[in-house]
Amino acid sequence: MNFLACDLGGTKVLLGIFKKEVNTCTPILILKKKYLSSEWDSIDTILEDFLKNECKNINHPFSACFAVAGPISNNNAEIINLSWNISGDELKKKFKFKNCELVNDFAVQIYGIPFLKKSQYSAIQNGDRSVGVNKDLHAIVGAGTGLGIAKGIISGNKVKVLASEGGHVEYSPKSDLEWELKNWLKYSLKVERISCERIISGTGLSRIAEWRLSKPDAKNHPLQKYLKELKTSDNLRKELPQEICNLSNLGDKMMIEVERIWLDAYASLLGDVALQELCYGGLWISGGTAPKHFINFKSGLFMKQFSDKGRLKDILKNIPVNVILDEEFGLFSAACRAKMLSQKE
Repeated sequence: MNFLACDLGGTKVLLGIFKKEVNTCTPILILKKKYLSSEWDSIDTILEDFLKNECKNINHPFSACFAVAGPISNNNAEIINLSWNISGDELKKKFKFKNCELVNDFAVQIYGIPFLKKSQYSAIQNGDRSVGVNKDLHAIVGAGTGLGIAKGIISGNKVKVLASEGGHVEYSPKSDLEWELKNWLKYSLKVERISCERIISGTGLSRIAEWRLSKPDAKNHPLQKYLKELKTSDNLRKELPQEICNLSNLGDKMMIEVERIWLDAYASLLGDVALQELCYGGLWISGGTAPKHFINFKSGLFMKQFSDKGRLKDILKNIPVNVILDEEFGLFSAACRAKMLSQKE
């Protein structure tokens, strides 16, 4: 039995066909293909090309799950950046799937957690498994283009996903320097409040660098050449986080400072989520930045910031913390959900 999984974003669409093996619960990838969203006028035309030209010699997928970058309502979604309206029920009928479900592209990752292989993640804190608490609750946080947060109840292979917009909670500075950064962002972005996503994301990392480069002692920094272009180039803003990390790794003191502010904010948010959810099943760090910052996440400084919660710091030591290393975990998780849908029949 085969399943179709799709990770659908504003820039790219990743499609995969997975199969169910007799001796494992984990879906096995048969083939995949990436499409550039801008080159197609709808998800329907992409699916037609994929199923007709790429899947000639394999069985038609039984069920499908589409992980969609946006809110879902009644199995419908609108991709604002593409002006695409998507209906799971219409896709089911048109492409003859037995089941077809649209899920938010971050919340869907909860479905993948029970089926993870050891190669797909790594623990940075084991927690205390002997604590007499409910270990079914999990939370996942991921900084990528934006900041995603979701939670779920996992009991064996049964999964209940609870979506969240926690990435948009208020950013709370912990130092005079962070307070200065927050006020600079409010002025720069012409907004009245700063959410955590404005800081803890790939875009947020570039914003922190802009703030640091605006200071007098940074006028000769090599990244100054980017500042004027950033205001008119979205692609450049997407490239800047990697430049920041490269310079930090080479010992650039200013970019080390920028990266440190970003990591401290991230660690503090993770601690807040862990306290709020008491996710003794596990706190999972995901998103596009996770594999790139794995070494930083493992550091004592990062975990110190994570547990810096005053009288409740000992609680956080009991919560397992894991980093997702699989860069295509969204597609994998959509396949896990598609497999679950097939079991409803």
